[in-house]
Amino acid sequence: MLDNLADELTIDVLATHAHMSRRTLIRRFRQETGTSPMAWLADARIDRARELLETTTMPVEHIGRLTGLGAPSSVRAAFHRHIGASPHEYRALFRHSTTTANP
Repeated sequence: MLDNLADELTIDVLATHAHMSRRTLIRRFRQETGTSPMAWLADARIDRARELLETTTMPVEHIGRLTGLGAPSSVRAAFHRHIGASPHEYRALFRHSTTTANP
């Protein structure tokens, strides 16, 4: 899934790729990771978006496409839900913390 974050990944797509039924995939995934495939995917997409915000100057539109989070409004909503800040605020906070840590 990490190599295909930008793709439309559904339970059906994942189950087909894993040669399992939807139910078996969900059960085994939860046994291995402690979470559902879709929750894991959402976290992975947010983690990748955070990495891109920290290390690049890419606009949110581009980051949304690369991570599968979608339109800028979807990226902002996901960030508020998971991080508690907008992508712009996150980038500004991260940039500020790295500049103050390196005098």
